[in-house]
Amino acid sequence: MDFFRSLMGVCTAVAAICVASLVWAQGKTTTLLVAPEVQDSGVVKFMLPRFTLKHGVRVTVVGEGDAAGSLIENGDKAVFSRGGTNYGLTVHVSDDPHMATLAAWLTGDVGRRTILSFKKDGQAVFEAPVVVAEVEEAIELEGDAARGADLALSACGRCHVVGEANRMNGIGSTPSFAVLRSLDDWMERFWAFYALNPHPSFTIIPDVTEPFDETRPSPISPVTLTLEELENIVAYTATMDPADLGSPIAHQ
Repeated sequence: MDFFRSLMGVCTAVAAICVASLVWAQGKTTTLLVAPEVQDSGVVKFMLPRFTLKHGVRVTVVGEGDAAGSLIENGDKAVFSRGGTNYGLTVHVSDDPHMATLAAWLTGDVGRRTILSFKKDGQAVFEAPVVVAEVEEAIELEGDAARGADLALSACGRCHVVGEANRMNGIGSTPSFAVLRSLDDWMERFWAFYALNPHPSFTIIPDVTEPFDETRPSPISPVTLTLEELENIVAYTATMDPADLGSPIAHQ
């Protein structure tokens, strides 16, 4: 008897929580258009009550017409796949905070795990999104690498170790060209080096950088480069082998 009373108590408590969540969600609503094949799978009835219970947002599913978001084939943010086809969420109303909550849940770990755990006749219906590898386009550099080697040594060699020619020079706390070359964004860093500290205090790129303030002249002999010369340095650096640093390094 005590067992059944305890069981009834638990059921009553769960029912009360569900009712309370639905009442809570009455004022927080959004609308979602769902692809018919996804709707027919039954996953919507499986996942949305869990979302509502967690976040207190009631989602009204519509078959057609205007909606704050759409869970459809090849939607903007991939959520899951079926038969090799990705289904994702496309947000139509960017200023709907409740749709934003749903989007964060669907594309986050909890929402995706919820969907992937859905089974029909004991079989999983959906899989993780299919990731298509992006093919990076080779960047063609028109600079003169040979000329860039000389420029790098003369313009940058007083602080950076550029190569064997100044291996014993440079400033100890300043990364070598080979170390910089190992960074994923090395090319962006080189192209914009004159804007990255400490370079703005002593670097001049004609027609690009502002002249030095007469009251605050360069603390050292200025480095002056044209954009063409900078392109030569980038072309030279592209020919270098990145330094082997073992595990990836953290950088800002």
